[in-house]
Amino acid sequence: MPIIHLQHPAGALDATRKAALAQRLTDVLLTMEGGAKTQGGLAFASVIFTEVPAGDWWVGGKADATFIAAPGQFLARVSIPEGYMNQAHKSEVHQGVNDAIVKTMGGPQSPHQGASILVILDEVPEGNWGARGQTISLASIAETVGLPKDGERFAWVRDYFDAKARQYAAAGYPADAGGLLPHAGKA
Repeated sequence: MPIIHLQHPAGALDATRKAALAQRLTDVLLTMEGGAKTQGGLAFASVIFTEVPAGDWWVGGKADATFIAAPGQFLARVSIPEGYMNQAHKSEVHQGVNDAIVKTMGGPQSPHQGASILVILDEVPEGNWGARGQTISLASIAETVGLPKDGERFAWVRDYFDAKARQYAAAGYPADAGGLLPHAGKA
């Protein structure tokens, strides 16, 4: 259930650029999901644009472009399930979002191009996603988007949550504290 919430200065994106950027960012989301161009994967891939009015975005103590690198200032908050990505996967998302914005906005190449595009990955703890009034686990998300549970990616996910379960147990957390995949830590 990845979501990209992109904040940008008012007027930075006309309808054509917004549509092109939405498609490129959706492609980033689907790649994040292991190439899940399935009905379930597409249904989970959300891009939300929010314009920031002039005078409401300050960088370096200034509300103008003094400290802004081409193609402009953007803040992308990418919500992802906790434990779904190792650091290499996270770096791919940072690069993918940056590339999508740079390609869509165009303009001349420069050594600092994209330096004002900030990408923050927000990991949503297991048990905190929900739809249809029900909690959705990472395991069910993987199933919905078609990620094989016997593949390398999901093996990493299981290892992550098994380690987390061991930490919870060692710290004396109650068994129903949440934040774990179903059956995590149970061999």
